[in-house]
Amino acid sequence: MKIRKDDTVVIIAGKDSGKKGKVRRALLNEDRVIVEGLNMIKRHSRARKAARQAGIIELEAPIHVSNVMLVCEKCGKPTRVSFRFLDDGKKVRICNSCQEVID
Repeated sequence: MKIRKDDTVVIIAGKDSGKKGKVRRALLNEDRVIVEGLNMIKRHSRARKAARQAGIIELEAPIHVSNVMLVCEKCGKPTRVSFRFLDDGKKVRICNSCQEVID
């Protein structure tokens, strides 16, 4: 997957399209990411002894990776990502807009 934890992404589809956020978690098996403060859903929870209070809890739902785009740190634009090998043999991500190394 081309999106990793702590990347800044912009949502390109859905109710939060156009908003930027930081990837909190990447779910590799499901091809989904959880973005801080975006795609919020409400869940009703029951009280579990003294551990948790009952009520409505807002939390971030996973978004499919195809609905987010990585924001390049150098040029500041949403971009596609490609891979390239450096001279020392290390594989790095490359911004397709400005050809800069992302990692």
